[in-house]
Amino acid sequence: MGTIKTRVPTGLYAITDSKLTPPETLIELVEAAILGGAVMVQYREKSAPMAERLTQARNLQSACFVAGVPLLINDDASLAKRVGAAGVHLGQSDGSASEARRLLGDDAIIGITCHADLTLAKAAMEAGADYLAFGRFFKSSTKPEAPAATTDILAQAKCFNRPVTAIGGITTKNGEQLIQAGADLLAVVGGLFGDSPEATKQKAETFQRLFISHHPLFSTPDNRSSQK
Repeated sequence: MGTIKTRVPTGLYAITDSKLTPPETLIELVEAAILGGAVMVQYREKSAPMAERLTQARNLQSACFVAGVPLLINDDASLAKRVGAAGVHLGQSDGSASEARRLLGDDAIIGITCHADLTLAKAAMEAGADYLAFGRFFKSSTKPEAPAATTDILAQAKCFNRPVTAIGGITTKNGEQLIQAGADLLAVVGGLFGDSPEATKQKAETFQRLFISHHPLFSTPDNRSSQK
């Protein structure tokens, strides 16, 4: 099975969570998010046994590959390599981008957490990151310990010429301001998952409409009509 990378997409970035997307509904919920418009998925599981993580990641990769949506693995480039995922997302203490690049190849998507620090963003860009992730922007139940960020950093980070991702407490009610401030991706966990597949799909559709309405990529009449 191949990997997918033409460019880092713009839109909803769905991130899994062991409580909000438990194993018995993981694939169904992720597929619902993709049907609603999610353009990228991240598998984030830190506590399950390796065999379980491998099975879940393989199943997710299959679902994402069929849908034509990149799957990234959180913090584990080796697991990404094993399942043929499109790339990896790295925190500040989760290995180097250069090592991940050597393992996964030039076509892999590598994202790096930059918190609210442009110095970290510059280092990530120089290390070869394909997108830069900032946050948390709002109170977050899944990452309560993350340092707070203000929306100003999204515009400031445009100088690095990399797609900018916002994360942390994002919902359909507050996502608009982040897109308007410069976010190219909204990385969403609790604001997307935790309900039924039908509700997940509806939330994903709402996020997609926010991007169509407020992101420059969709600003022309032709682009707006083609996305409806």
